[in-house]
Amino acid sequence: MNNVRTVSDTKRTFYTQHTRPINTIYRRVVEELMVEMHLLSVNVDFSYNPIYALGVVTTFERFMQGYQPEREKESIFNALLQAVEEDPQRYKQDAHRLQALAKSLPPRELIGWLSQTNPLEQDSELQSTLASIASNPNFKYNRLFAIGIFSLLEQSDPELVKDEKQRNEVLKTIATGLKLSDDRLSKDLDLYRSNLDKMTQAIVVMADMISADRKKREQRSQPSSPTATPPTASE
Repeated sequence: MNNVRTVSDTKRTFYTQHTRPINTIYRRVVEELMVEMHLLSVNVDFSYNPIYALGVVTTFERFMQGYQPEREKESIFNALLQAVEEDPQRYKQDAHRLQALAKSLPPRELIGWLSQTNPLEQDSELQSTLASIASNPNFKYNRLFAIGIFSLLEQSDPELVKDEKQRNEVLKTIATGLKLSDDRLSKDLDLYRSNLDKMTQAIVVMADMISADRKKREQRSQPSSPTATPPTASE
């Protein structure tokens, strides 16, 4: 008997947990992320790690910027993780722990740590995670893991990731240390950055449309000024 969950099972769980409708422009983002996480969760070679968690949290936060009502974002995130049978708090805690670590490290130290050329003593668990990734020929590389790497670099030095040449050199160093494809890592992150730009543009367009529609409604709701009565011939 095959008990592997299907994409439909995951989506059904999500919409059972979060029952409010999702704004159109964001619904596709949420469902694509959900499907991506589902396919990873049922892959025999996939295993959880904090850098992947940071990638998930970063992706959600970046692509859900501007979502209204703001208070529903937490419900959507929790439902998303519960739909793939994961703990939302674990992901958030691990993501925040990594972000804090990256902010505390100079870029050179962070890169040395990620590339396994300069082990750190601050977090033995994370050090062990990186070592196991580098030594595992069946490690299930994925886009969300790549985004986690990018987020770490961005937290340590925002200017570094903006310089294409420098960024690609750093990614190659990290990929070599972790025994990953630097070409795939760079391409996944280029696509991620491109999609972020497109999403930002779409949000601006949507905000303009909402503003224009609001103004039209306000104009229609305003009482028209009375028409002046023309003077009669006797006046």
